[in-house]
Amino acid sequence: MKRSKITRSFQVTIPKEIREALGLQIGDYLDMYVDEKGRIIMEKKVLMRKTFRAGRPLTPEEIEGIIAKGLGENIAGGSD
Repeated sequence: MKRSKITRSFQVTIPKEIREALGLQIGDYLDMYVDEKGRIIMEKKVLMRKTFRAGRPLTPEEIEGIIAKGLGENIAGGSD
């Protein structure tokens, strides 16, 4: 069992062995709850990000066009 101390700002360091066992990285999320025995349970939250799959490599111009469409602007063609 590993032990951590609560800091003055109520932060807790997750021991290295636990971080490695869960594969935790900076920016990861943990879901937490208290079980029926009063124990704090933390579970790594895996967030699924939306991705764009073209089925082929995209050119820089195509990528700029997709970004421009998402922003509702014409950033790829400039403002002549």
